[in-house]
Amino acid sequence: MHVLVTAVEIHIPAARSLKAKRSTVTSIVRHLDRQHGVAASEVDHLDLWQRARIGVAVVADTVSRTSRVMDGVERYIWSRPDIEVLDVDRSWWDGG
Repeated sequence: MHVLVTAVEIHIPAARSLKAKRSTVTSIVRHLDRQHGVAASEVDHLDLWQRARIGVAVVADTVSRTSRVMDGVERYIWSRPDIEVLDVDRSWWDGG
């Protein structure tokens, strides 16, 4: 079992309220779940209007498959014109 976890820090310049920010974040998280089959959630900056940290986890049987899925996740996030990616941090988790 191989687990890859990524934290993505984003800025949402057009968000003028928490409701607007959450709409964008929810759209991203739902897409990642439906299209990539990953676990994703907003994990930090919950009370800031224009900032969010999204955690994404991929579990797969091989390292290459795990990496491929996460590459697709990152491509999608980087392709969104309504957000700015501030930081991406990948880490492998070893469950022992």
